[in-house]
Amino acid sequence: MTFRATVRGTSYVFPDLAVLLAKANEEKSGDQLAGIAAGTATERVAAKLALADVRLADILAAPLLDDAVTELILREHDATLFGDAGLAGLTVGEFRELVLSPGFAAEWFERGLAKAITPEMAAAVAKLMSDKDLIVGAKPLRTVTRCRGTMGEPGVLGVRVQPNHPTDDVEGVLLSALDGILYGCGDAVLGVNPVTESVAGVGAVLHGLQNLIRRLALPTQSCVLAHITTQLAALAAGAPVDLLFQSVAGTEAANRSFGISLEMLAEGREAVLAHHRDRPGEFLGDDVMYFETGQGSALSADAHGGLDQLTVEARAHGVARAYRPFLVNSVVGFIGPEYLADARQITRAGLEDHFVGKLLGLPMGIDVCYTNHVDADQNTNDDLLVLLVAAGCNFVMGVPGADDVMLSYQSTSYHDAAGMRELFGLSATPEYTAWLHEHGLLRAGRLADPGPEVAAALLAGLDRAVLDIPSATRALPTGR
Repeated sequence: MTFRATVRGTSYVFPDLAVLLAKANEEKSGDQLAGIAAGTATERVAAKLALADVRLADILAAPLLDDAVTELILREHDATLFGDAGLAGLTVGEFRELVLSPGFAAEWFERGLAKAITPEMAAAVAKLMSDKDLIVGAKPLRTVTRCRGTMGEPGVLGVRVQPNHPTDDVEGVLLSALDGILYGCGDAVLGVNPVTESVAGVGAVLHGLQNLIRRLALPTQSCVLAHITTQLAALAAGAPVDLLFQSVAGTEAANRSFGISLEMLAEGREAVLAHHRDRPGEFLGDDVMYFETGQGSALSADAHGGLDQLTVEARAHGVARAYRPFLVNSVVGFIGPEYLADARQITRAGLEDHFVGKLLGLPMGIDVCYTNHVDADQNTNDDLLVLLVAAGCNFVMGVPGADDVMLSYQSTSYHDAAGMRELFGLSATPEYTAWLHEHGLLRAGRLADPGPEVAAALLAGLDRAVLDIPSATRALPTGR
């Protein structure tokens, strides 16, 4: 199918849907590197005009790639609801008007419209939106998930405590985690990026985090963000797994470059669900997966299949959606300037990822971040953080001092998250908020310093959590 538009007397022709979507995308250095971006701003406008007239049914009828991800997307799509809800006959431009209309969020929730929207449709409509549109469209869309706590309810801004350590030292990890807890962070997850893919090391950190949660009776989840196979090996060796993590991408080839398949994700989820059944009474629900995504990852693996960054990212969200995740976040600025060149592109990508994820029904958060060799700074992070919280972002990261000592990138701090909650009148999850009040860390809705007795009890709990790590696991070197 060929698409056409005329701007200022110049006619533009786009030979297929993949080309049209790429040319309509906002400027991204990654799309330029791939040679698929619009050559001029005028060509980009022409592509947007042409895209606005494409029917959603035509997008559904024109799969962009012949791969396992496309098969999954089509298998998961609710074609009956797509027709009954009147989406099939809408153009992308009309769909944009619907998404931004006052009553859409209620209909989206009541009818479960996310199941009728494919990732490619979500990406297409995002390309016609301004930054403000992405914020307004995302704000009212809420997806509630449950593991040990409840995420996604209105009025909640969750925070992942990210207590990474340069040698995976368990005591250092737990001390950093406790620091975040004192700021009211950690309700989304206590999530550690390990230095190495050591089964013993990952197991030791998992045991340590779980011991801290149990000793403090903390209503949250733990996760070590190793490769899925390493986590499952640690599980088989006796480590407790609350959430199973994996980075995912939007093409089969890109996922293969990550060392994963869709079957592996399904099998891993079943293994963790079985593990949870052996821990009765600990969990409120069976949302047990945690996924990370990010624009540019498929291109970095030369596995984008000719698709633009936003479209591939949306397809990654389609992968995540199929496995009922508890948490999903894009690591928006981590990949570097080859893919997102500067503050403007990072900001745009963050708002796109968040909107598309929420439209598809994901419990979407964002790691608001940048690397030290990109044209951005901490003000970039502050700006995007405020915009995302205004857009109803489910959760953000809490990194000590906003500077990750292991991953060597800049994110958001415990202080940043606490400031956003206060600025927007938000709170932690209901279970976590109750725990903070009970321990005197929250008074009249505001953070408070722990009294001497509470501080002593928390530190004692940390010490016992370290001592409770199985001796055989604790004796093994980690992070080496």
